[in-house]
Amino acid sequence: MSKTAKTRWLSKPTKDDYRAARSYLSLLYDERRVATSCFRLKNARVVWYKAEDVIRASGLSLLGLSDDHVKKERKRVRSGQRLAPVLLVKDPRSARLVIADGYHRLCAVHACDENIVVPCKIA
Repeated sequence: MSKTAKTRWLSKPTKDDYRAARSYLSLLYDERRVATSCFRLKNARVVWYKAEDVIRASGLSLLGLSDDHVKKERKRVRSGQRLAPVLLVKDPRSARLVIADGYHRLCAVHACDENIVVPCKIA
């Protein structure tokens, strides 16, 4: 994919993005913490951060271009589809950022441009 590909973004996450975030967070936290985090995510404003900084703060490795989900997201970028903002939760216990939803999107757009700035909602 060309480094000049224009990534387009939705103004807010979809209901499915929030459902996916809730599902993922339920693997990490108790129901009270999940409910609080999801409430905060829904009410958070969209902020913009470099994809590379979000990945670094999460402590996760970038997924490779051969990952099926990353391929799918890159195809969406190439076709001009809008991507949803990334949903993030700060975990004070680990001093890490949890990518509740949007990890594959983040890896896909980072592969296009490591300095790309992405919309995020943070709880």
